[in-house]
Amino acid sequence: MGVDPGLTRCGVAVVEGRPGARPALIAAGVVRTGPDMPHEYRLLRLEEGLTEWYDGYRPEALSIERVFAQHNLHSVTGISQAAGIAMLIGARHATPVELHTPSEAKAAVTGSGHADKKQVGTMVARILGLAEPPRPIDAADAVALAITQLWRGEVENKYAQAVAAARRKVS
Repeated sequence: MGVDPGLTRCGVAVVEGRPGARPALIAAGVVRTGPDMPHEYRLLRLEEGLTEWYDGYRPEALSIERVFAQHNLHSVTGISQAAGIAMLIGARHATPVELHTPSEAKAAVTGSGHADKKQVGTMVARILGLAEPPRPIDAADAVALAITQLWRGEVENKYAQAVAAARRKVS
């Protein structure tokens, strides 16, 4: 399950597949909160919405966009809190959580870490064999994160396990 964290629109997507095979889109959408809601209730709504997605699909892993502060430090707080809620849901259910930077997700689906949102949406649709990208764009970004986890997560996890095993032998 991919999560593109956001306080107003939190993209969520579930894909199924394995490396080397075309992934299938199971579902994509957003969890929305109103900017007029008290902040704590927006977070509660995100938790409820993401939990509904989790309970409905029981994903094997959560792929969440790694939050970074580039220009707007005010908005990064809400985005970080949304990411934390998604991570908490994974931990609550003992589900692996992986964080991927926007550049990693862009590179995974387009071949370029500098692709724009339109290019990401176009490639997500092409990869999944869809007539058009999932809407809104937050959902397409969540699909890209889920695909990134399918294609890269398993390989990265095996590499990390091998490194850890080698370190245990040395110690």
